[in-house]
Amino acid sequence: MDCTPADEVLPPLPPQPISVEVLRQRYFAPGERGPDDLFGRVARAVAAAEPADRRIMWARRFRQHLAAGAIGAGRIMSAAGRGTPATLVNCFVQPLGDALHGTDADGYPGLEAALREAGETLRLGGGVGCDFSRVRPRDARPDPTAPTGGPCACVDAFERMASAVAGDGVRPGAQMAVLRIDHPDVLEFVTAKRTPGRWSPFNVSVAVPDAFIEAVQAGAEWELMHRAEPSDERKAAGAARRADGLWVYRRVPARALWEALTRAAYDCAEPGVLFLDAIQRDNNLRAIERIEATNPCGEQPLPPYGGCCLGPLILPRFVRHPFGHGGPAQLDFDALAQAVAVQVRLLDDVLDVTPWPLPQQQAEARAKRRIGVGFTGLGDALIMLGLRYDRDDGRAMASRIARTMRDAAYRASVALAREKGAYPLFDADAVLAEGTFASRLPDDLKAAIRAHGLRNSHLLSIAPTGTVSLAFADNTSNGIEPAFAWTYTRRKREADGHVRVHEVQDHAWRLYRALHGPQAPLTEAFVSALEIAPADHVAMVAAVQPFVDAGISKTVNVPADCPSEAFRDLYLQAWRAGLKGLTTYRPNAVVGSVLDPVPRAAQAPSPAPAREPVEACAGCGGARCGACGQRTVFD
Repeated sequence: MDCTPADEVLPPLPPQPISVEVLRQRYFAPGERGPDDLFGRVARAVAAAEPADRRIMWARRFRQHLAAGAIGAGRIMSAAGRGTPATLVNCFVQPLGDALHGTDADGYPGLEAALREAGETLRLGGGVGCDFSRVRPRDARPDPTAPTGGPCACVDAFERMASAVAGDGVRPGAQMAVLRIDHPDVLEFVTAKRTPGRWSPFNVSVAVPDAFIEAVQAGAEWELMHRAEPSDERKAAGAARRADGLWVYRRVPARALWEALTRAAYDCAEPGVLFLDAIQRDNNLRAIERIEATNPCGEQPLPPYGGCCLGPLILPRFVRHPFGHGGPAQLDFDALAQAVAVQVRLLDDVLDVTPWPLPQQQAEARAKRRIGVGFTGLGDALIMLGLRYDRDDGRAMASRIARTMRDAAYRASVALAREKGAYPLFDADAVLAEGTFASRLPDDLKAAIRAHGLRNSHLLSIAPTGTVSLAFADNTSNGIEPAFAWTYTRRKREADGHVRVHEVQDHAWRLYRALHGPQAPLTEAFVSALEIAPADHVAMVAAVQPFVDAGISKTVNVPADCPSEAFRDLYLQAWRAGLKGLTTYRPNAVVGSVLDPVPRAAQAPSPAPAREPVEACAGCGGARCGACGQRTVFD
């Protein structure tokens, strides 16, 4: 499948040196000389899940599919077909209970087992998200069978474990630490990253239920509670047991706690916020699972031992006549739907060929067969279509793209269920119950699901895609994000330790310059992240989220002089819009300003950067975004 019509000729864009280097260093296997070799390796490896008499055919189709504009997530592209014990699944959620050894009362692994399991996951290349809320508070009654020091001390232990894994020469995946807003230690958790260097391998998010936001709006008090019995000192200070058996350690004004959370995000770019009730309401499996955490970048809410098997489509590859070259610019929705169907099959096959760090992860994946078809390059695709990211017509196009992908993905999963069988825990009544994501599908699709089942419980997820967009998509804008800057420089540490500076250019910007020349003024559609009002960042997620059954990794970039009151309102806007979470980034004295975009006036005459070299996040390829799992500025 070729995404470019035969009668459309675009000027060739020579590969950017940084893209070539990232491909060579991160993705090529020994002996591979170009992307075609890589695509062939991945296609053959994934097609091994198909029946023996169809493997060659599907290997050929997968190879064409990858060459035409599909990407597996980074682990798939780097590790598939190499014969090494590396997982092809990017990230997992690691359960942790209130115990040191064995399991706690609910069967969750204690700290010792959880560290061992998370370490094995990191060693095989997977990232780890973990909810630390079950761990008893620092001032709980001492218990020799339970962790001491509270959940923050347990995050410290996970950080030491990750450092030990990295010390073995392994490049470990990112981690996510989650804590509920009603945990007695939440203030310590929220402010932990004010200590420079603490929890550097972690993203940090607070899990917030609707009841807390309602308490904030009402000016009510909020109970900080846990089922672990408080210490005598805490009891003397007023801790009391509720009728449901939980202990209320203290009550605080909800608005004061909200202020502490949003102020920390304002100052340190973390924590992010997860809206638990929105996640649970939308969940196709809400009848049989409770989600308490996400993968490190937040786009995949997952149950214990759940994993994210992800793969985006490069949206600019589906734009016909970009910038009106040779005809009206338009997006080829038929080709996009066809590509989605192939991507569903490819990712479903990955579940059957990947090595699994833990047997529990394999069992969870095989029972529900979660996958996440996504997209990258939305910002660039809109520019090529002549649409602004921050206006109604741009959001309408994004909604149409997401709806097209949703319907194509679910139709493909129904077809796979007819061919290979539904996922083992499929229950039509539960999946289609009022309020679930699947209940909002078109009627004909819901009828098909009842008749034939689904191969996959979840099918869609919008990830950051920073490095794969740089390597495989000519540095197109990442995921759902607008481009941070049209040109910038990126420092990259080489194997011998020296630092090399690369010029990096945005794909849509490069194509426009190739078509119209270096002197042509940029069109109005060229709007970058910091030129977009924060509320319009949130509005874009709100336009797409109804058509994505998992989550969306999105960072709202705000200027350094954004008033703190307006900043707080972003989270309320996100909650009112029904979003599943939000991360923000404001340049400030604590986290610095990582990228310095070139002013618009400086971009028209010359493609060269107009400022001193700036640094880019190694995980997302752009600014230190707050959603990416890699904090270092070097690859």
